[in-house]
Amino acid sequence: MAARLAQVNAHLNYPAGLLAGKVAIITGSGQGIGAEAARLFANEGAKVIIADIDAEKATTVANAINAAGAGRALAVVGDILDDAYIKDLVSKAAEFGNGKIHILVNNAGFTWDGVIHKITDKQWDTMLAVHNTAPFKLIRAAAPYFRVKDGADRVIINISSTSGIHGNAGQANYALAKAGLVGLTKTITKEWGPAYGVRANTIAFGFVKTRLTAAKEEGAFITTPDGTKVALGIPGKQLAGRKGDEKQAYPDIPLGRPASPEEAARAILGVCSPYFSYVSGETIRVTGGRNT
Repeated sequence: MAARLAQVNAHLNYPAGLLAGKVAIITGSGQGIGAEAARLFANEGAKVIIADIDAEKATTVANAINAAGAGRALAVVGDILDDAYIKDLVSKAAEFGNGKIHILVNNAGFTWDGVIHKITDKQWDTMLAVHNTAPFKLIRAAAPYFRVKDGADRVIINISSTSGIHGNAGQANYALAKAGLVGLTKTITKEWGPAYGVRANTIAFGFVKTRLTAAKEEGAFITTPDGTKVALGIPGKQLAGRKGDEKQAYPDIPLGRPASPEEAARAILGVCSPYFSYVSGETIRVTGGRNT
């Protein structure tokens, strides 16, 4: 795959990579889709900021990228809900990029499920803070590096979910927050596109194999700033019926399987690349055909 991509790049005059010379911030890139996106971006010539709350995981991803390349990754650790961290993240990204930032991927997030009549205010407020307020504040903080007229391609990607398009039982808070990203994306397109050429798109993922779709009994969790542990994943009994032949286990997905984190990350790379230079304001569904 890598060799074939290299051939395509050379043919289309991207011998140094699709993102050569670009500087990208990817939030939540210490693991899962974000980590895979960071590796792909670096392989395509970008300098990548690994933004994550988990210092060990962020550093591991950055070190792995740097071991394989020429110092193209920097881990900047902190809580995306902390205003001071957002300011520090943008500052360090600009310094790492010699005064430039070209790509911002708002990927950080998690689920805190509950049926409508049982969702607490804290569950509701946290989902909106993580998936709406934090991306907005990061975009606002990075504005001086996007509202420029230097002819360089600049892209903002907001990671959404099909829950934000179709809704999902038990996820009223998450669904509303992910739907909100669509409006934010379209507004960026209309405000920053005409004068500065900034492209903004939303990517709505379907079923991707991450800790958010693994069995909850596996014990993955995230800790909120006040110390609350939020269990991640899907109850095992909901996944039990998917054992056995994979194509029979996922009858609602025409391709018959979930996406891998790397497959999901390839979609992010594609939308950020020159191949999508005339695509802006769109919500791109990456679902294997689910809900079509």
